[in-house]
Amino acid sequence: MKNPTSTAPSTTARTAGRKEWTAFVVLLLPLLLVSMDISVLYFAAPSISRELDPSATQQLWIFDVYGFALAGLLITMGSLGDRIGRRKLLLFGAVAFGLASVGAAYAPSAELLIAARALLGVGGATLMPSTMALVRNMFTDEKQRTKAIGIWSGAMAGGIAVGSVMSGIMLEHFWWGSVFLINVPAMLLLLVLAPVLVPEFKDPKPGRFDLLSIPLSMGAVLPAIYGLKEIAANGFTVPMAALIALGAALALVFVRRQRSLPHAMINPALFRDRRFGAGISLNTIAAIAMMGSALFTTQYLQLVLGMSTMKAAFWSLAPSIAVGIAAPAAAAIAQKIDRAYVMAVGFLIGAAGFAILILAGTDSLALLIIGAGVISCGIVTVMVLVTDMALSTAPLEKAGSAASLLETGQEFGGALGMAVLGSIATAVYRSDVPASAPSAARETLGGAAATGDAGLLHLAREAFVHGMHYASVGGAAVLVAGAVLSVTMLRRSCTAPAPVEQVTQAA
Repeated sequence: MKNPTSTAPSTTARTAGRKEWTAFVVLLLPLLLVSMDISVLYFAAPSISRELDPSATQQLWIFDVYGFALAGLLITMGSLGDRIGRRKLLLFGAVAFGLASVGAAYAPSAELLIAARALLGVGGATLMPSTMALVRNMFTDEKQRTKAIGIWSGAMAGGIAVGSVMSGIMLEHFWWGSVFLINVPAMLLLLVLAPVLVPEFKDPKPGRFDLLSIPLSMGAVLPAIYGLKEIAANGFTVPMAALIALGAALALVFVRRQRSLPHAMINPALFRDRRFGAGISLNTIAAIAMMGSALFTTQYLQLVLGMSTMKAAFWSLAPSIAVGIAAPAAAAIAQKIDRAYVMAVGFLIGAAGFAILILAGTDSLALLIIGAGVISCGIVTVMVLVTDMALSTAPLEKAGSAASLLETGQEFGGALGMAVLGSIATAVYRSDVPASAPSAARETLGGAAATGDAGLLHLAREAFVHGMHYASVGGAAVLVAGAVLSVTMLRRSCTAPAPVEQVTQAA
């Protein structure tokens, strides 16, 4: 089926019909799978350890290499999709993701599993900005676009929660590689349906692709994210701080190069509208709180309440149900009220969720689930609206680049949230656990559980909850600051009509 090619600029927004909404459903397939792959290994880790016998370092990379490859290549792939076509890049990513899934499922060694997970990250980096940019292209009507992004955001958040539960169910009946094979049928379906239903879009005048910008963009992202994650896991160290500084320095070089190029990977013109830069900043702040809260709630369910991994995964689905309601509701409310105020309320709702966590004790399942649900509702309200706002201000031919910047900012925010809020909680935990306790117990709650000392475990659980309280204060403060920033930066600027720019729709 062919789509006519049009290079004439549109002057009015076109209402999307059944075809666009059907194509949108198709685009949810890769989104769900990419988000599920973030958490799909939670249950498979013990089986992988038994079968492949990875070292401690290899086990860490089996989990982390997917996220690093994804984050490092988002900017490159977003720009590449603008140039060669977003549907074309989507299909390439589907092939890479499917092949990598098969490779991971049948990997005979830890080294090959790490390589397959890295390729999965490469595929994920092509899929994420492509789907978001295609949504921007297909829905030029403001109300429809906001509704679609609300559904998109809810599906992404739900995919992360569903991934861990799905892997647990698969492992009850099949071997550990089955958690990867669930990707293959969906990718095959995408390869069949996307060429028929999803239109192609690309920049009609992309210019020359700057190869040097690729390593510069990766160098700006990867050292900083790795350093932040290591600080979150092991505390502050000078080498990790140096890595973060290296990332910042390379980011400065990258930005200066983009300003000097006639056809930059990231066009500086994107930032001429202050709503775009504000959207990336507010999305990053929201990600700080989201990942920071997830760090505590997961451990609380398993290590404080003593739930099995499967039971904890099912309980973690509860906040996702609230997210599925909040995302479209936020989109509808924003059609009637200045988005700056709706975002501010979203930030304050999230802060209220952290306040609920402050009230939790060592046996407070209801408070934890309610608090996590309230945080998720507030955060998704912000993310839906800032995503829509930032994408709507970007020219259609640069939608892929805009989407990649939003996703990269979210990756930074998640790493920063784990590092900052995790460090606060860890400092309080270590100060509360007796100095006479074994070193493993003083490091983490998991280490205390491994000692088998019931009395020590009780003290460690109280120390963990105490640390969670202080981290929740920090999370609430971050979100209150986000509420203030959203009003001061965006008041009376979120209702301006978004430009509709020239873009090529091709076969």
